[in-house]
Formats: sequence, C-alpha cells, structure tokens
Amino acid sequence: MSNIKLFEEKKVRSHWDAEKEQWYFSVIDVVEILTGSSMPRRYWSDLKKKLLTEGSEVYEKIVQLKMLAGDGKNRDTDVADTETLLRIIPVFA
Repeated sequence: MSNIKLFEEKKVRSHWDAEKEQWYFSVIDVVEILTGSSMPRRYWSDLKKKLLTEGSEVYEKIVQLKMLAGDGKNRDTDVADTETLLRIIPVFA
C-alpha cells in the first residue's frame, strides 16, 4: 500500500510494508522539506557520500522501492523506515 503524506503542505511519498508492519518514506522528499533545498537529490547524494565515508550504519538501512515520480513513472527511490529517518534528521540541524 502506497500513500502520500503531507507535511507543511509538501508531499512525502510513503509505503506501508504489511509483512514488516512498518512505513517507509522517500528520503528525497524528507530532505527537501527539512533543508528547503531546491536540489534535494543532489543534497541527498552528497549526504550519502558523507555517511559512507564516516562509516555510518544508517546508510546500510536505506532501501530502494519503486515510487511514483513527478513524471508519472514508478522509479526506484531511496526510502527509510521511521527509525532510520529519525537517525538521519539530526544531520540536517
């Protein structure tokens, strides 16, 4: 089951995994909201490199799911569960 969540009037693509009983959220969408970046994909790409360089375990918990993109096509998107997002969020502060 996929849904769109709204946060401060911005869309956050999400997916419910019934088997694992947890939500997954598009990391790019969250990055855009938290940073206000006009290039959230680039911001996330740079942050991923930093996390890898630092040996962060957070990056290992990022998975890819197909989600509806702005062009109307389903594309692989980096997603994170709630716990992983809460570990990433302090990086934006």
